[in-house]
Amino acid sequence: MRKLVVANWKENPKSEKQALALFRAVAKIKPVNGVEVVVCPPFIYLECIADVRRREKKRHVVLGAQDVFWEEKGPYTSEVGPRMLKSLGVRYVIVGHSERRKWLKETDAMINKKVRRALRDGLRVILCVGESLPIRKKGTAAARKFVEGQLKKDLAGVPRARLPYVIVAYEPIWAIGTGCNARPEDAALMADAIKKFAPRALYGGSVDSKNIADYVQCNQVSGVLVGGASIKAGEFKKIIINI
Repeated sequence: MRKLVVANWKENPKSEKQALALFRAVAKIKPVNGVEVVVCPPFIYLECIADVRRREKKRHVVLGAQDVFWEEKGPYTSEVGPRMLKSLGVRYVIVGHSERRKWLKETDAMINKKVRRALRDGLRVILCVGESLPIRKKGTAAARKFVEGQLKKDLAGVPRARLPYVIVAYEPIWAIGTGCNARPEDAALMADAIKKFAPRALYGGSVDSKNIADYVQCNQVSGVLVGGASIKAGEFKKIIINI
């Protein structure tokens, strides 16, 4: 199965000019061994990047979004529906990132509605799960139980036929943006648990060019979800080359 490298730009960069420059820099990187590269910029830059991707024939870089809403249209201020995203050529959507769970109080019930709607409308879902540091300190079994609990709720009601279009990103909360990444063997164990629910598992959480090789050596891990390192073109190039 081909490896997947997903760039989550989060609330970066500051301007459209910088966003286009970053996208063009990423698009110059030629993935090897069938690696698929997905770039997920903020909503505000999706249209201009989609236009450049089309005009400059950069289709080897796949477009993703950082979130999606569970309704197509209506009185939902600031929300963006899956068909809106598809009209721009978006193929993947990130759902359930821990930062949205924390800061925007997204519940598993809300995430489940997003997952089901996105899949119904033909998008591929990158579903983020992961435990907090207090749970991890209780041991591997506790962390695994917590993640399995998230998956049961987030994927409730998803038809079995749709599960191949779900990619689960294991992102331990304590590793996101902290520089403290999970041990590869722990990521592999969690990926094994995840594959009882969906066929592909990514690792995310302080991924960089120095530790990427440790994760991709684990056959259980199908790729990575990259945050801070994805907005540094040189660093992201090294990740793609070394995966």
